[in-house]
Amino acid sequence: MPKSLTPPLAKLNQEIEGHAREFGLDFFETIFEVVSYDELNMVAAYGGFPTRYPHWRWGMEYEQLSKGYEYGLSKIYELVINNDPCYAYLLESNSDVDQKLVMAHVYGHCDFFKNNFSFRHTNRRMIDDMANHATRVRRWIDKIGVEKVEDFIDRALSLENLIDQHAPHIRRNPDPQRAEDELKSNERVEGFKVNREYMRGFINPSEFLDSQRKKVEEEKAKTKKFPERPQRDVLAFLLEHAPLEPWESDILSIIRDEAYYFAPQGQTKIMNEGWASYWHSTIMTRRALKDDEVIDYADRHSGTMGTRPGALNPYKLGIELWRDIEERWNKGRFGKEWDECDDLRARRSWDKKLNQGREKIFEVRKHYNDITFIDTFLTAEFAIDQKLFVYGFNDKRNSWEILDREFRKVKNKLLQQLTNFGQPIIEVVDGNHDNRGELLMAHKHDGQDLKGDYARETLRNVQSLWRRPACIITRYDNKGVLLRFDGQNHTEKKIDL
Repeated sequence: MPKSLTPPLAKLNQEIEGHAREFGLDFFETIFEVVSYDELNMVAAYGGFPTRYPHWRWGMEYEQLSKGYEYGLSKIYELVINNDPCYAYLLESNSDVDQKLVMAHVYGHCDFFKNNFSFRHTNRRMIDDMANHATRVRRWIDKIGVEKVEDFIDRALSLENLIDQHAPHIRRNPDPQRAEDELKSNERVEGFKVNREYMRGFINPSEFLDSQRKKVEEEKAKTKKFPERPQRDVLAFLLEHAPLEPWESDILSIIRDEAYYFAPQGQTKIMNEGWASYWHSTIMTRRALKDDEVIDYADRHSGTMGTRPGALNPYKLGIELWRDIEERWNKGRFGKEWDECDDLRARRSWDKKLNQGREKIFEVRKHYNDITFIDTFLTAEFAIDQKLFVYGFNDKRNSWEILDREFRKVKNKLLQQLTNFGQPIIEVVDGNHDNRGELLMAHKHDGQDLKGDYARETLRNVQSLWRRPACIITRYDNKGVLLRFDGQNHTEKKIDL
């Protein structure tokens, strides 16, 4: 069972919290709990929460984490929950320098959770809701049976990314009541033109106007789309319109709620981990480290920042980009004058001593996500300094190799990987395709084709919820293709786009 902080750890926590607030970090109350490595692996397998609904994948992830720790391949240093208050876990076997590093890192995360706009609409009581979700699923298991419920969860989890991750911040669909009122006002039937007002009732009797209004409504119904505009939140559409049983609807709503809770963390992975790393580095090197802890700290920090070949380390990219922003705004390396300077010697020695770096990074922390962060602040100089490149597989040489170091291609590749978490954007375009009750979805093609096996399995699982054939329009080799699954067979048909 998790334990509260021992007196020595409580003293360290008080020290680190004081340093964090001294540097200007603003966070919710943060509660640390001390756990064994086995308990930490269990919590990590649950996505950082002490309890989740029953499902086999938690056990699979626990086994993977446990073996990684036992074989010395990986070690979890910190886990923190976006909640109010925030909850974080400390490994009881850690040394004091590890505990201080983890605490400083956690306070960086908690500051980011509280202040970044992406988390503004997240559930700040999710630790309670996760427990409620677990209770609801267990009740359905007792009533329906574990195999039936688990099979449905498997299918629902395969669709959990079919949400509109920007929905909490924008309104894509108009207010229903207002739209209905506008529609009725547009459908007003005038009847025949009347020159004398007293003749209106004779020329356009109410029975005639009602019949004309009915005709207009019937014509509107024939041409009305369902949904009226493409809907990116496929799970919401299924919850509203699919013929789900009550238990299926309840579980699907749980999967969707949790997907929306975790979405901002995916949208800000580089910023968030970079911000927390920046502050643990700043707090430890400027305030908290003792002389005899420097080597151990350097070993832990370098292990976190290390990047293996062919992989992107969000900790490393994030912290370096935060430091670059701070340096640029301290030295005035921004604005029209800087952009127009083409003298390399002048750019290297450029320093207007503005010292606005710390103020700027707090501003960026509040208003950006990973995509806007990379798009706005990743520069050609930064890409060269960090040795960023695009790699791929060379069929002729049968090997992976560097394809390009050109800045624009590197940046575009990064942005492509971050957009919608690097996954295809799918929208519902017709809930009554060909007037047969079939569900038609569309893939917004961005240069990356759908993986055929993934697309077929997704259609299979969507069809199992819709209970009617499910289709998706996509593009292969610049030609339109309609993929369809009717519950038994997969078919493909070429179409014009």
